[in-house]
Formats: sequence, C-alpha cells, structure tokens
Amino acid sequence: MRPRRSVLYLPGANERALQKASTLAADALVLDLEDSVAPDAKESARRRVCETVAAAPYGRREVAIRVNGLDTPWHDADVRAAAEAGPDAVVVPKVGSASDVHAVEATLADAGAPEHTTIWAMIETPAAVLRAEEIATASDALTVLVLGTNDLVKELHAETVRGRAPLLASLSWCLLAARAAGKPVLDGVYNDVRDTEGFEAECVQGRQLGFDGKTLIHPSQLEPCNRVFSPSEAETDHARRVVAAFEEAMAEGRAVATVDGRMVENLHVEQARRILALAEAAQAH
Repeated sequence: MRPRRSVLYLPGANERALQKASTLAADALVLDLEDSVAPDAKESARRRVCETVAAAPYGRREVAIRVNGLDTPWHDADVRAAAEAGPDAVVVPKVGSASDVHAVEATLADAGAPEHTTIWAMIETPAAVLRAEEIATASDALTVLVLGTNDLVKELHAETVRGRAPLLASLSWCLLAARAAGKPVLDGVYNDVRDTEGFEAECVQGRQLGFDGKTLIHPSQLEPCNRVFSPSEAETDHARRVVAAFEEAMAEGRAVATVDGRMVENLHVEQARRILALAEAAQAH
C-alpha cells in the first residue's frame, strides 16, 4: 500500500521549491506546469520539471507532473515531455469524460512513456462530477482521482465556507465513484495557509468522508495532514486486537469474536487489516 496522505503541489517555475522538496515529509509531490506557471514561463518550467524528475532526487516520495489542460496549447508538449521524464504519474486537470482519459493515455503511449507512469485525473467541474464513475473506470492506466475544489466552487457559483456544505454532494459522489472503481481519491486544497485550525478541521472532515489524503499548497500543511490521515496509536492497537481475536475465534471454529464488548465479524477484520497496512506504510515512509 502506497501512502498518499499528503500530496504537495510545487510550482514548476520555482527552482528553489523543487530543490527544497527533497527534504519535505510529503508522501507525494506534484510538480506543477499549470496554475502556478505564467504563460511566458511554460516552456522553461517544463524543461526544469522534466530534468528534475529524470534526475530522481526525491527518494521514496511518489512524484507526479501536472500538465496543462487538454484544451491548452501546451498540453501535448507537456504530456510528451513528461512521458520522456518518466514520473510516477501525470496529473491531468479538468478531465471531463472517459474520452479525455483515453486521449492522454494514447499520447503517453505514443511518446513512449514507461509502464509505471500512470494517470491521475482531476475532477473540477460539475460535468466531471456527474461523470465521475465513467472517468474512474475509463482505463487501468488511471490510478487516482484528485478533487479540484477551487475550480468546482467557481463552477458551482458556490461560496468557500467552513464545513464545505456547498461541496459535500460533489465530494461524496466522487468518493462513491472512486470506491466503486477501486481507485484512491484525494481531497482538494485548503487556501488559507495561516488558518491552521481550519485546515486541520478540513483534514479531519476529509478523512471522515473517506478520502485517502489531501492535496496541499504549502509545506506548513504537511505535519497536520500526515498526522490526521495516519491511524493513531489507539486505532492501530484496536485493529491488532480485532485481528487477533477474530483469528482466535476462527481457530476455535467460531465465525464471530468480541472485542471491548462489541461483536467482530469479517468486515471489521478487513477494516482492521486496512488500518494496519496504512500504519505500516506510513511508518515506512
């Protein structure tokens, strides 16, 4: 299991940020060629990002390149350059349908991308939310869904508020699609880097909803994000006791067990084993 608790966007035009990232406690890094890069810096940022990825300075961290959207003049060159650099993934903004996924997949194949380079699709529009299952199941090459909540708020004519009530239907719909497809799904960013309390509350909400992790815009958000999306010691201890009790029950010919006065069935054991796998993956990272 590969942890994706914290997925940090890095501006592709900022060489210092790209260098510093090798010291950060992020599970994954997204080297950005889209929103953080001005039009006149697109080509130089592309070269810098691809050279950085090819040099592989980030150790165990998962590394992705966010390309410009399919409807932009930079998209094709971005994808082809990324294919040559060979990141773990190419993050594609504003994916709207299965055909968009197929188009990126075809370009990667034509450009000779290695097998380990997969596609992460960003869900950022109402149309994409409504087609989330279609997108999630479009290809085995698509391995992760990423919520683009800023764009979604804009497209919905909604407001950015604590608790994200205007987005809950969309978040839940995308989670359903991801889980039905067996794909990980990442929560969107939190814009106010000074609001640590609000950020942590949104991390807690994201984990409670079922997200695998959260996309981030600043290194200061890494510690609380990793902490919230990691199983606590109490959760890990309880999970171990659930597995042990159930295995003991099975050895004695019983189909259920009891832990802390609560009945334990196979579904609880599956949840417990997932928690233990997450804890092990997080500790190894």
